Amino acid sequence: MLLRWTLRIALALAALALLLFLATWWLLRGSLPRLDGETALPGLSAPVAISRDALGVVTVAASGEADAMRALGYVHAQERFFEMDLMRRSPAGELSALFGAAALDTDRRHRVHRMRSRAREAVDAAPAPERELLTAYAEGINAGLGDMRVRPWAYLLLRARPAPWRPEDSVLVGHAMYFDLQDAGNARELALWRIRPHLPEALHALVAHAGSDWDSPLLGRAIGDAVLPGPEAVDLRRLPAPSDGVALGMPGDDPAAVGSNNFAVAGTLTLHGAALVADDMHLGLRAPGIWFRARLRYPDARAPGGQVDVSGFTLPGLPAVIVGSNGHVAWGFTNSYGDYLDWALEAPCAESVTAVADDGGAAAGDCTPLVVHREPIEVAGGEPEVLEVEESAWGPVLHRTGDGRVLTLRWTAHLPGAINLGLAGMARVPDVERALVLARDIALPNQNLVVGDRAGRIAWRLLGPVPRRGAGCEPTAPVDPATTGCTPWPMSTRHGPAVASPTADRIWTANARVVDGTALATIGDGGYALGARGAQIRDALRARDRFDERDLLTIQLDDRALFLERWHALLLERARVQDAPALRALADASADWDGRASVDSTGYRLVRAWRNAVNERVSLGLLAPARAALGDAFEMPALPQLEGVAWPLVTQRPPHLLPSQYADWDALFEESAAAVRDELAPAGPLAERSWGEANTARICHPLAQALPGPLRQTLCMPADPLPGDSHMPRVQAPAMGASQRMVVAPGREAEGIIHQPGGQSGHPLSPFWGAGHQDWVSGRPSPFLPGPARHSLVLEGR
Repeated sequence: MLLRWTLRIALALAALALLLFLATWWLLRGSLPRLDGETALPGLSAPVAISRDALGVVTVAASGEADAMRALGYVHAQERFFEMDLMRRSPAGELSALFGAAALDTDRRHRVHRMRSRAREAVDAAPAPERELLTAYAEGINAGLGDMRVRPWAYLLLRARPAPWRPEDSVLVGHAMYFDLQDAGNARELALWRIRPHLPEALHALVAHAGSDWDSPLLGRAIGDAVLPGPEAVDLRRLPAPSDGVALGMPGDDPAAVGSNNFAVAGTLTLHGAALVADDMHLGLRAPGIWFRARLRYPDARAPGGQVDVSGFTLPGLPAVIVGSNGHVAWGFTNSYGDYLDWALEAPCAESVTAVADDGGAAAGDCTPLVVHREPIEVAGGEPEVLEVEESAWGPVLHRTGDGRVLTLRWTAHLPGAINLGLAGMARVPDVERALVLARDIALPNQNLVVGDRAGRIAWRLLGPVPRRGAGCEPTAPVDPATTGCTPWPMSTRHGPAVASPTADRIWTANARVVDGTALATIGDGGYALGARGAQIRDALRARDRFDERDLLTIQLDDRALFLERWHALLLERARVQDAPALRALADASADWDGRASVDSTGYRLVRAWRNAVNERVSLGLLAPARAALGDAFEMPALPQLEGVAWPLVTQRPPHLLPSQYADWDALFEESAAAVRDELAPAGPLAERSWGEANTARICHPLAQALPGPLRQTLCMPADPLPGDSHMPRVQAPAMGASQRMVVAPGREAEGIIHQPGGQSGHPLSPFWGAGHQDWVSGRPSPFLPGPARHSLVLEGR
């Protein structure tokens, strides 16, 4: 009897578990995109055909631009609505409404910029055709969302409901890229200003050195490594240093800079006579990827031959192809790292006011009026919070100083005209000349545009709004408007410098400094990346006189560790000195050094880690007087050009620039090696600590951490060991790297190459979840154009 009841209970529990599984499966499938058949999309002027190939790449065939963007909105919503929602909420400071109090700190930091209000103003001020496209796209999104049987699966997990899309939300997606690509807190500039009073002038100049021998600008010269000051100018052994030291991070930590590569060769260097354009944008990686592949086809009298046929990468949330090729012109971007933010140091009036002075400058008298905005922040599962945001004519107040003054931030992203849909016009430009004309009015986070056409012309231009600073304005330190006469500057998209063939038959950018002289003064220095990656691309382009698509892909996948070769040699040299057991241990374990950031290389991992540990100690030593003076208030500034100072230091080894806690430079080298050894040794023998072990993919859906351990991996891409690193073309970290790759000659798209990590679809039950990801991991070429249709959907306007 007992056995019978035990079996019945077990069967009942099993049946209940099966029912629960089936119910969950049914709910999850309810938000899968519609792939085949016919469905209504109100507002269309004619039916639109949507096809998908084996990787889920979408082709939209429409009767006009508005219909194409309405249909693209429908597809974006069905495949990526949750990710789009995060993109609009993040810059607006509205994540807490989904995630609760855990997101409040992020929301406070972002809400101070009041981006939703600015986005509304941008839509109201946009030309009528742009507003119509934004409206059509938003209506398509809401129709796609409403056409799901069940709301997107992520909202089931969060127990939330998605809010409708509004035209202003697309502007917010553009603002999200400002936050990703520029420093919304202007932290580097602020940190350098705060330490300046506490460093001798020669030492501050060393810390702020702006280049290295790796510089590789398109125009101008290399700044080169720093010339070290003599002991009469600065002697670290005689300057104050912190008595208790500062905790060091893990040796080997070297976060890869967010950035990108793009490069092009003119038709004089290709067999077919068309230009070749390569582009790989480096961003944080997730599943699904940030981009969505699409081909858009529709008649347009403004396009060559009256027809648009553009393929490439779209950004869900925006009605445009962001990078790609239209059959006549191909284009791509890298982040520019110019200086687009400035601080003002202002004395606020005792009481806030409701309007700033009419001239946009300081108020009459000795104080600056501040406007107060009350910003409500909704919190899931909690009470809403009201954030008071103070603003002057310069911008929002981000900091207060001890003397009662405030630091206000002026940022191009805050100003009218920071975002527009001008980029959508790239779908119809016929040649490089017209692309450069169009570029004069495109507003987006400042980018290095590289463009080439089927006639073989290539060009580079800085894209986006640039500050037009007036007299008295100092771009590298806070200005006092009351004493300098500097007034809040306007901005313009029309002053970006350019380089075009025949001046150059090879063009490259990699987030480093591109130009010199007056052009550099126009752009400014917002923390350019070290030039090593750009130099490696430049030299690879100069090494050949003929190129095809595979040649440019080879450059994109180049993981040679040229940057670390000299550090490897230095490690071996210093390991030969007496009493250096840690250095010898690293040198012995690095015997497999092959000069690449390959997944099997222990030598690469150890040399990289040792260099990082040395440079960390060098930088802390150079900043020791500021650390001693500021104590807990000290913040380490980003030093992207540190290599241009560190390499002269470690090769010349001047005693007066040695951090004071070390007896000699070899003691610093040995301690750095010991830190690496001790950190890695618990995992096993040093000789088995490969680069792939450290550089293993962690590319997951934003909600993966919300699942219990065994289920978490279902929302992640495979944990593949990844070759590549920061200072080489194949940039790669566990959750950061090439968010896309493409190599294409306009007019020869059928021979083009493309890669996309993370797949097309945001639904884990979709056949396109992770589609194409393994081609990206292995570097295996995927075709640029969509393949044969596997699914066909017709959208009717009824």
